[in-house]
Amino acid sequence: MRLCVCLLLLSVALCVSADRFGLRRAGQFVRDAAGGSWDMFRAYRDMREANYKGADKYFHARGNYDAARRGPGGAWAARVISDAREGWQSSVSGRGAEDTRADQEANEWGRRGGDP
Repeated sequence: MRLCVCLLLLSVALCVSADRFGLRRAGQFVRDAAGGSWDMFRAYRDMREANYKGADKYFHARGNYDAARRGPGGAWAARVISDAREGWQSSVSGRGAEDTRADQEANEWGRRGGDP
């Protein structure tokens, strides 16, 4: 039993030391995703505060642009949040497929680095 515990601890220590940079990259991905989520929330909040008809495409693009500039985690968060929001909105709001398609185009434009 003691030998098994020693081997387990040794293998964990070797894996951690060998994958130190992988853990660092994973931590950076999580930080980018959290920051990207904040960027998306901030754009949504600003859109609600502006309350200007027809300006939502700008805020979609801006939120995705800001999130994607953080790195892969931010781009991932922007894609997940945008897809979830558009999926929910298209089934609940009744604005139609055309509005959803236009919103998704603005989301993609921002994630690709297009000027909002």
